[in-house]
Amino acid sequence: MVNKVVLHFVDGKVQKGTTEDFFPNKDVFHLTEREGREPIEIHLASVKAVYFVKSFEGKAEHQERTDLERVGFGKKIRVQFKDGETQDGYTQGFSTNRPGFFVFPCDPDCNNDRVFVITAATEKINFL
Repeated sequence: MVNKVVLHFVDGKVQKGTTEDFFPNKDVFHLTEREGREPIEIHLASVKAVYFVKSFEGKAEHQERTDLERVGFGKKIRVQFKDGETQDGYTQGFSTNRPGFFVFPCDPDCNNDRVFVITAATEKINFL
C-alpha cells in the first residue's frame, strides 16, 4: 500500500513523498519524493514524526479542532515535542519503552490521517 507522508525531522527539515514499507517496529523505511526518483533510505532516529496525510497540499484555511471527541480511537493525548510543537489526538498504543506510537487527530476533517510520533523526539506526553 502506498502512503502519502510528510516527514518532520529533528533538525527542522520537512520532506514530502510516498512510502510503501513503513512499519512502526522497523528502524528504516524508504521515501520516494517524486515519481520516477529512486527511493531514499530514512532512519527513524533522524525523524520527529511521520505524518500520514490525505493530500500534500493540505487545507490552509482549515482550523483544526482539538475539542472533538472520537470514540474508538483510544485515550486522548497531548504530545509536546522537544522543538515546542504540540500535537493533540488519540492513541491506543503509547508506551515509554516503544520507539514510537500512532496519534490520530481529534479533528477527522484535518489533513492528517494519523501521525507516527517518535518517542525520543518528545519533551512531555500527557493524557487529557
